[in-house]
Amino acid sequence: MGQLRNEIFEWVKTLVVVLILVIIVRTFFFANYMVYGESMMPSIQDGERIIINKASYNLSEPKRFDMIVFHATKENDYIKRVIGLPGDSIYYKDDILYVNDVPIEEAYLEEFRAQYDGNVFTNDFTIEDVTNESVVPEGHLFVLGDNRRNSMDSRQLGFISLDQVVGKANLCYWPLSDFRLLK
Repeated sequence: MGQLRNEIFEWVKTLVVVLILVIIVRTFFFANYMVYGESMMPSIQDGERIIINKASYNLSEPKRFDMIVFHATKENDYIKRVIGLPGDSIYYKDDILYVNDVPIEEAYLEEFRAQYDGNVFTNDFTIEDVTNESVVPEGHLFVLGDNRRNSMDSRQLGFISLDQVVGKANLCYWPLSDFRLLK
């Protein structure tokens, strides 16, 4: 009887340690997120589940074209792509992204753009048009969804504070048939 009690105690200890480790990892390092809506198509589909690296921006700043999850409202987190970094001037003209007056290729949009058969995919705008600022302020980001025709992003929300950022989207794990690293 004593041996059974010792074995049960060892199992309970193991489960408690595992539970504590899971809580620490989920709280400080990684989180899962379910994508709602079509704003990041074709890169990420509605209903896909992804892993967010919460620790990545403790060590470095977000980079242009990173896919991030951020607190858009008290109730909702959004996933979008970083387009503008602090100090950047951003505008779109004739469906081309310009950062600091330099045209930037967005290869990740080519598949979706092709579906629009030469029609404008991203309407012309400047960040000044949508935020009343000429450059992205310090401590903030300018983000856009990949589905530019159907995305609630910095064009409507304004700049995203670095404090709102939950983490970087790294991995799509569900559905299993679409398992992949996010680039």
